[in-house]
Amino acid sequence: MLTGKNLILATRQFTYEDRYRSWQNILVAMVLLIITLAITIFPIHFFLRLPFSILSGLLIVRVFVIYHDYLHKAILQKSKLADILFTIIGLYVLAPKTVWKRTHDYHHKHNSKVYKLSIGAYPVFTKEKFEACSKKEKADYLFIRSPFAILFGYVFTFIFGMCINPLIQNFKKHMDSLAALLLHFAIQGLLLYFYNWQDLLLFSLIPHFVASGIGAFLFYIQHNFPEASYSNDEEWTIELAAIESSSFLEMNPLFAWFTGNIG
Repeated sequence: MLTGKNLILATRQFTYEDRYRSWQNILVAMVLLIITLAITIFPIHFFLRLPFSILSGLLIVRVFVIYHDYLHKAILQKSKLADILFTIIGLYVLAPKTVWKRTHDYHHKHNSKVYKLSIGAYPVFTKEKFEACSKKEKADYLFIRSPFAILFGYVFTFIFGMCINPLIQNFKKHMDSLAALLLHFAIQGLLLYFYNWQDLLLFSLIPHFVASGIGAFLFYIQHNFPEASYSNDEEWTIELAAIESSSFLEMNPLFAWFTGNIG
């Protein structure tokens, strides 16, 4: 197996960016998202708007994946317009740039290591470590990895994990978390003031619930499956973490498009 510099050289041919295609991907996704969100507040029957609300959530997933690629410096670098656009996207999806980049970069440098801080990922304990934990620590560990917490990723992963907790830890460093919360709840307040609870549900709550639940599930399944291997600092290499500790999700073409082939 290729490792280190040889692996980087072997993959270099795949790092070329077609900037036209990059712009096309994000702009098409954004336009479709704006159209579907507009339909959710159109004065027609609730159940005629509901499919577009769910579709909006799936489109948020695609927009988020492209945002993820941008912060990995894979696309549209050195573009002021792209920087402005993705800053706004980060606020809208409740994953502001300072928080997402710090936690996600840490995750890639430490994923599949036992005993490491679970920054930007789900915690993984050995049986021995779990049994040595207090009752509260065990309850917290089981809760954050539960289907309930993943399903409600909108609340636990994004509102609390990406916005409220970073503000508590370092308010000055993560002011964009505050901006994300203010923007998010301002939109919801305006929907209630000018429209009604159904519009709030269809325009904001359902799309974010769908997108965040899918996002939280993708975060979880990436390194949590029966065949995944975990190692300590001395044994860990980035190649083994990528190949032996990361899942590969086979999706149908439609869902692969919505998730930006991130599986």
